Amino acid sequence: MSAVLDARGIGMTFPNGDEVTEVLKGVDLTLESAELAALLGASGSGKSTLLSIVGLLLRPTAGTIEIAGQRVEGLSEVERAVFRNQRLGFIFQFHHLLPDFTATENVAFPAAAPAGGMTAPMRQRARELLARVGMSDRMDFRATRLSGGQKQRVAIARALMNKPELVLADEPTGSLDRVAADQVIDLMREINHEDRTTFLICTHDEHVADRCTRRIMQKDGRVDGASPAAKASS
Repeated sequence: MSAVLDARGIGMTFPNGDEVTEVLKGVDLTLESAELAALLGASGSGKSTLLSIVGLLLRPTAGTIEIAGQRVEGLSEVERAVFRNQRLGFIFQFHHLLPDFTATENVAFPAAAPAGGMTAPMRQRARELLARVGMSDRMDFRATRLSGGQKQRVAIARALMNKPELVLADEPTGSLDRVAADQVIDLMREINHEDRTTFLICTHDEHVADRCTRRIMQKDGRVDGASPAAKASS
């Protein structure tokens, strides 16, 4: 396997009045191709900040990042936006679907927006992805007509629209009940296994972490250790 993510010496500080708060302290993190990794840590440990840096939403104050063989920390804002759109997928706790768009339009959005509109091939891929996540009967429903679990299925399909090398998920089951949460994790496991898509899932839920193939613990701004998940094969 080859590394999809290689982050070295990642540091992040934020001004806090007259002081500076050090959130990340020389974090090293490597993800190999086809990993399904859980990033765990208490509130304030810096895991969401690390996820935002890996997703090119924040610039670190120190360190280097290589994603899919490309160094990214020195890219311009425009280059970062293009890279983020073309090479990364995102799944958030609160799906962030466009309420007036249909499920198909939401899934196609990452490809359609830069192109100035949805083409027939984009529509076809969006609908194929929706069928894959079990939303065949909801493709033309507006987001406001979908349940929480259904919205998160659409969000997973949207994250895959541009065939990203790395999908970043920030508490993807945090707003779902256990049944819906298990269904969402099952989908990500299936996609990881069949497509060899790499996932980094930020979570506080031990049950979610147990479904992943690797645990990465973050504590006090540092990656404290990594180990195989206890029940990854279940």
